Amino acid sequence: MPLVTTTYLSENLNRVKIIDCSWHMPNVNRDGQKEYDIKHIPGAIFFDLDKNSRTDTDLPHMLVNKKDWEKIVSNMGINNNDEIIIYDNSDVISSCRCWYNFVYYGHDINLVSVLDGGLKKWISENKITNSEKQQLTQSNYHSNEHKELVKNKVQIDENISKKKYLVVDARSKDRFEGKVKEPREGLRSGSILNSKCLPFSEVLNKKGTFKDKNELKKLFKSTLEIINENDTVFSCGSGVTACVLAFAYHLINDKYLPKIYDGSWAEYGKL
Repeated sequence: MPLVTTTYLSENLNRVKIIDCSWHMPNVNRDGQKEYDIKHIPGAIFFDLDKNSRTDTDLPHMLVNKKDWEKIVSNMGINNNDEIIIYDNSDVISSCRCWYNFVYYGHDINLVSVLDGGLKKWISENKITNSEKQQLTQSNYHSNEHKELVKNKVQIDENISKKKYLVVDARSKDRFEGKVKEPREGLRSGSILNSKCLPFSEVLNKKGTFKDKNELKKLFKSTLEIINENDTVFSCGSGVTACVLAFAYHLINDKYLPKIYDGSWAEYGKL
């Protein structure tokens, strides 16, 4: 059950582990941690996407190593058999990235979900929020890294000629086609050779919920032509919105385990 409703969460607040993974694009001048401190779903633990990514690289949001991930999750008091529901206040982009992190590090994919519509939908339904900080008891979390779910630049370059899988870019069409400047400094405009574009916003409704499965199937078929679990890798600007597409693709294809190019255009587009 990768996608859960606000009703499901409200009925299971005391049974599941809840993560607030709110993160915002640098140009919007918002702070997910400060927003969490003011208002969050009761019981939610804050996950800082920037702080919980690698710090030894200039590439944003890169996956940490196995040992660091185990420490991060243990400090959150999460156990391997916990059901986890992730939400954000940022149109699901960061909650899908957090979902991907847990799947990559081997948490049971049936025990980690994204809240459809996120905090925005929760608040619009007048559901309860508070500002209480959680008292966490450290756990002893163990991970099982699935390295096959991440592609690196060498593999992406090799694939241009070998064509073993299709790379799908979640950025806007203008960015993909090189018509506009990249928001990050030091990057050229354009896209990976032979890749295709499906802007992540197209899998979402205007209110930030995911489109239904029939609509998603039409979208992916129009981009991929064939839907299967083996030959699709998602990319974007910095590895975040790629996970929105990976999550949506998993919704219509439960055999598919999410595969992304973690460096994405932040790495590939370097000048």
